[in-house]
Amino acid sequence: FIMRILIKSWIPQCLRILRLPRRLFHGCNRLLASQIISHYDSINQCKKEQPEYFNFANDVLDQWSQLEKDGKRQANPAFWWVNDEGEEVKWSFEELGFLSRKAANILSEICGLQRGDRVIAVLPRVPEWWLLNIACMRTGIVFIPGTSQLTAKDILYRLQASKAKCIITNDTLAPAVESVTPDCQFLKNKLIVAKEGRDGWLNLKELFAVTADDHECVKTRSQDPMLIYFTSGSTGSPKMVVQSHSSYGIGFATSGRHWMNLTPSDVMWNTSDTGWVKSAWSSVFAPWICGSCVFVHNMPQFKPAVIAETLSRYPITVFCTAPTAYRMLVQHDLSSYKFTSLKHCVSGGEPLNPEVMAKWKIQTGLDIYEGYGQTETVTICANMKGMKIKPGSLGKAVPPYDVQIIDEHGAILPRGEEGNIAVRVQPKRPFCMFSEYLDNPQKTAASICGNFYVTGDRGIMDEEGYVWFVGRADDIINSAGYRIGPFEVESALIQHPAVLESAVVSSPDPIRGEVVKAFVVLTPAFVSHDHEKLIHELQQHVKKVTAPYKYPRKMEFVQALPKTATGKIQRKVLRNKEWGK
Repeated sequence: FIMRILIKSWIPQCLRILRLPRRLFHGCNRLLASQIISHYDSINQCKKEQPEYFNFANDVLDQWSQLEKDGKRQANPAFWWVNDEGEEVKWSFEELGFLSRKAANILSEICGLQRGDRVIAVLPRVPEWWLLNIACMRTGIVFIPGTSQLTAKDILYRLQASKAKCIITNDTLAPAVESVTPDCQFLKNKLIVAKEGRDGWLNLKELFAVTADDHECVKTRSQDPMLIYFTSGSTGSPKMVVQSHSSYGIGFATSGRHWMNLTPSDVMWNTSDTGWVKSAWSSVFAPWICGSCVFVHNMPQFKPAVIAETLSRYPITVFCTAPTAYRMLVQHDLSSYKFTSLKHCVSGGEPLNPEVMAKWKIQTGLDIYEGYGQTETVTICANMKGMKIKPGSLGKAVPPYDVQIIDEHGAILPRGEEGNIAVRVQPKRPFCMFSEYLDNPQKTAASICGNFYVTGDRGIMDEEGYVWFVGRADDIINSAGYRIGPFEVESALIQHPAVLESAVVSSPDPIRGEVVKAFVVLTPAFVSHDHEKLIHELQQHVKKVTAPYKYPRKMEFVQALPKTATGKIQRKVLRNKEWGK
C-alpha cells in the first residue's frame, strides 16, 4: 500500500512506497477504540490499578495500529505535518510504528545505545522529533528534549549534567554542539537531521535508507524513567525532572478525554515548541492515548496570520496554544477567517486574562478551556468539558490529584484563603508525578511539605472547588509561557564588563503577561556611557550568552539593589515595585 508521504526534503525514496507486514503487539488484550481510552482513564480515576509494566509505544500506539489494520479505527491520520513551503507528511499509526521501529534500530544498533542511556534531542518541529521520541520508548532509552533556542553554553550544561551519550540536532545547532563536545566525556554519538552529511556526525536520513524495521519493543516497568526535562529554578542551574513511562504515558488519559475533549476522530493542533513540556502533553501523549491525530505546523516564528490561515485551511478540531498567542490572535482581525472544523480550544502555561476569553468567544463563538500543570506533574487543574467556566479560574482538580491550598506548614487552608497550591502525595503518591529531580535529592525533598507536593505557585480555592491563580511563590518569570529563572539572566549580565551586579524580576506587559526586567548597577567605567546604547548592548549580550527568549526586554540602571542584612538581593521588593504593590 502506498504511504501518504508528500514531503521531499528529508525522507529517503525507499520509504515512500511501503508494504508493511502485519504485526501483533504484546501487553494488554486488543481493545476497541472506546475501550482503550476508558481503560487508561479509569486508571487515572483510581478505578483500576496502575499496571506493573507499561510502554506507551507498545501498549497504546501499537494497539491503535492494530485497530487500523482490523478496520476498527477511522481513516484519520495519526500524524499530520505541514510547513510554509507546502510540504506535507501524513502517517497512519501503522506507518508511525514502521518508521519508529527503524529509528529504534538506529539508536540501539548503529549508535550502540542501551536501555537507560540518555539522548538529548534539540530539534525544531520536524517529523523526526516524533519518531525519535517513540523510538526511545521502544528501546527504553531516556529522551531529553531541548528547545532550538539553546546556546552552546546551555547545551554544554545539559550534556554534562545528564551524562547523555547521544545528541540529535540539525545543521543550525551542529556548530554549537561541536564547540562544546571536547568537554563532554560521556557523549559517544552525534546524529544530525539534515539533507546533507556532516563530518563527525551520523546522518539520520541516510541511516533510514539502510536500517531494518524489525524491532521488538523492550518490556518497561511503569516506573522506569522515560523522559527528562530541564526546568528553570529561581536559584541555581536548571533542574532535571524525571518522568516515568506511566506518569506521562498514562497520566494524560483523563485530561485528554475530559479537558481537551479528544476522540479518535479529532485532529489536534498544539503550537508548543518541541523543547517545552507542553509539546509532550498535547502533541504526543494526550492526543495519541485518545487515538487522535497530532497536527503540526513547523512554524519557525509565531505569526497570528499563519495561525488563523492554518485553522481555516485544515480540519483542525481541537486547538491548544498559550494565552500570549490568544492575546495576539484576538488583536488580529479574525473576521475574514472561518474556522469551520474547530470545536474546542484549550490553553495552559500561564494565566489567561478573562477579557481575552471574552474576545475569543465573540470572534469565534468558542470558549477557551484553561488548564494548569507543571513539568513535574500532568494536568493538576482544568476547566473540563461540561463544567461551568469561571473566567480567570484554573478550573478544578483533575483525577487522580487531590489539590488543596496549604499554609507554610502543610495544613489545609479554609476556602477563600490564599496559600500554596499543592497536591497530596501521602499516604499514596499519585503515579503521574515526577520521579525525582535527578542527582538533586535536596531539591526533591524540598518540594514536599507535610503530606503535599508544593507547586511553588500561590492560589485560592473557592467554595465550589475552583482554583484561582494568585502568583508565583518564587521568583520565576513566566513570559509568554516561557519559564525563565532570574539566576540565568543575571549570570549572563554579569559577564559584561559594564555590569557590577543585577537583579532580574518580572514586569507587567500587555501582550506577554509579564516580561524580564533587569535592574543593573553599572561599574564606574560605564556610568557615564549613553544609557540607551548601553541597554541595547546588554540586551544583545544576553541573547548571545544564553537562549534569546531570556533577554531583559526592560532595563533600569540603579545605584544599588535592595538587600537583606545577610546580603541577599531582595527581588520581591523590586517585583512589587514593578507590579505597583
